[in-house]
Amino acid sequence: MKVTLSETNGVSVVAIEGSIDGKTAPLVRQEIASTLDATKSIILDLSKVDYLSSAGLRLLLLIYREFSAKSGKLVLLGISEDIRTVMSHTGFLNFFTLAGTLPEALQAIS
Repeated sequence: MKVTLSETNGVSVVAIEGSIDGKTAPLVRQEIASTLDATKSIILDLSKVDYLSSAGLRLLLLIYREFSAKSGKLVLLGISEDIRTVMSHTGFLNFFTLAGTLPEALQAIS
């Protein structure tokens, strides 16, 4: 699991690579905590996430709740069809704005 933090057009972008499961979800949370606290707009680039367990879904839900509480904007970028299916079956897709490309994600944030 690898987390890369960057900024594009004034928007924080968190790119996650690998699996998000019970072991890695707390590590992801720890690595991005300061970015989450410091911004009101964020793009989570999940295009290189190959597996998302229930712990990963819980992490996404916690991030969603934090941003909703501060009227922030959160966009998920590049989720795979497998992850999209899991999120659809669990009702999680209803919470998130999804984008297929970075320009689409930036447009959704603005």
